[in-house]
Amino acid sequence: MKYRLLTAFSLLLPLLSSAQEKGLDEKVNDAFMPFATWWEGFVLTSIPIAGYDLPLVLILLIFGASFFTITFKFPNITKFPLAINTVRGKYDDLDHHSAEKTELNVVDGDIPGTIKDESKEGEVSHFQALATAVSGTVGLGNIAGVAVAIALGGPGATFWMIVCGLIGMSTKFVECTLGVKYRDVGPDGTVYGGPMYYLSKGLKERGFKGLGKILAVVFAILCVGASFGGGNAFQSNQAAVQLSTMLNLEGGATGVIIGIILAILVGIVIIGGIKKIASVTEKIVPFMAGVYVLASLIIIFANIKYIGDAFGMIFAGAFTPEAGLGGILGVIIVGFQRAAFSNEAGAGSAAIAHSAVKTKYPASEGVVALLEPFIDTVVICTMTALVIIFFNMDVGAFDYGNAVGSTVLLTESNTYVGGVDLTSMAYDSVIPGFRYVLTIAIILFAFSTMISWSYYGLQSWKFLFGRGRKADIVYKVLFLLFVVIGAAATLDAVIKFSDAMILALVFPNMIGLLFLFPKVKEEMAKYLNDIKGLVTNK
Repeated sequence: MKYRLLTAFSLLLPLLSSAQEKGLDEKVNDAFMPFATWWEGFVLTSIPIAGYDLPLVLILLIFGASFFTITFKFPNITKFPLAINTVRGKYDDLDHHSAEKTELNVVDGDIPGTIKDESKEGEVSHFQALATAVSGTVGLGNIAGVAVAIALGGPGATFWMIVCGLIGMSTKFVECTLGVKYRDVGPDGTVYGGPMYYLSKGLKERGFKGLGKILAVVFAILCVGASFGGGNAFQSNQAAVQLSTMLNLEGGATGVIIGIILAILVGIVIIGGIKKIASVTEKIVPFMAGVYVLASLIIIFANIKYIGDAFGMIFAGAFTPEAGLGGILGVIIVGFQRAAFSNEAGAGSAAIAHSAVKTKYPASEGVVALLEPFIDTVVICTMTALVIIFFNMDVGAFDYGNAVGSTVLLTESNTYVGGVDLTSMAYDSVIPGFRYVLTIAIILFAFSTMISWSYYGLQSWKFLFGRGRKADIVYKVLFLLFVVIGAAATLDAVIKFSDAMILALVFPNMIGLLFLFPKVKEEMAKYLNDIKGLVTNK
């Protein structure tokens, strides 16, 4: 299989190189842009509220997350210690003991002692599932997206990013609990899970079989598209751009060569399935996150005397934004939209990775999953925001509100720079040369995001086209081709279209969550009850 992929890429090299020279990427971009613009406008359809256009998808996200936070009595706070204990294995005995020893409740009429040992089902540990899911969300959004959000919405956007991250923890808890509850396990132990399954199976239980099937198919189609674009082509493109810039590489075939190298590395990992993906992400994610957090802490402590002023600006800007920033609602929209893109809470993508966990308790993985938006948004995004705010306080690099699209207008040079460049400047101002480390981090972020999204897309592909080996090969080859295409071309329209697809996942997923959340209550009660029994027996 690996030999065939290498052969395919060697044959594609002349074709893609020629395409670059002829400007085929620009032609594709121009032809596809009208449709991409329409699709983005459709997904971000807005309604006027207090003079502002508020996207419906954002309303759905905020309403759903707030509803789950209140309904489950603030699990983002009350279940946080439980989440830490679960991910570190404190309650693993519940899964490893037999049903008789742990005195499990009777489930669906089954007698304790005869219940199937579901702890044997699954492919990865709690930590590996968390690492895989985090690797799919922590990435360029935390580095580039936050910088643009601060430039556009001011320091106050940070406050609303944090709020979105906190309530998003509740949404992740709900969707990942359902992901484990309604997963399928094949004869060979392979797990198939995610929104496709809890939408079809869960809504069928509630008497909405037709609706569930439609929502599941829509989600799967969108997820495949998102895996090729936002979870793949965009990542390889940005990694190639950063690497080319750092190494001063030029030439028409540079992107192609980088893309082929990335595709080979990604291919080696994804051919091994979720176990291989998890074993890689559990090493890459802590490392890259650790380096980035350490650098952020160094800068924060170097500016510790300004920490009070920075948080003062964040809180003040959240409710009384500076003139020209679009008012309070405008800042809220910027903060929430940036956080939603970053942590994907409500999109359902992470539930696919969490579904593969080895456990008999769906709620155990739900509480583990709520840590994901906390790590991604509350910790990493906030640290990036503080570094950007300190940098602007020190040198006045830009005026808040002067951002267009994904670029920021620098005051001194009167030129626009990308979000990655602005973040690089901020870190480099305190840690000289850190831009090189940041480039490596971006490549690692992109790599881990690609391998995680390959799993998300493959699971959706299998739901649509079956679980045969040929279907697997077709998807993986297509995915790896998009790695090369993304690195070789400047397909702005495709990336724009695919990013909107990720947000579009919210519509079918959130509808399902609002129907199925009572099942999460039942599963949480079972898990807490058996934890009490375990503690009592000890």
